[in-house]
Amino acid sequence: MNGGRYGTPRLLPWVSPEGKPCYVDSDGAGYISRLADDMEAVQLSMSVELLDHAADILADQRVTNAQLRFLAARMAEALRDVHRIAESRGARIPVPSCGDVATEA
Repeated sequence: MNGGRYGTPRLLPWVSPEGKPCYVDSDGAGYISRLADDMEAVQLSMSVELLDHAADILADQRVTNAQLRFLAARMAEALRDVHRIAESRGARIPVPSCGDVATEA
């Protein structure tokens, strides 16, 4: 995807109704960017809670196959969200120019 008015468009933490990625071309201070920040925070928080729940489920010797399948599906959703957040944030990290890179002596 080509850079827009503000550089590289931001990958948003949701998809279109057709399942395609959504982007915003912004300086990061607009309504959509703040909404995306809030949604990413919720997704990351839910992922941490899911990890805690997974530890409890996996420690339970009486867990059923249906419970494990449900957990696996939620874990896949959370991993997809976290991957999208990492991809979005990684794309927004400025690439240093040759003069900005520190050298070791």
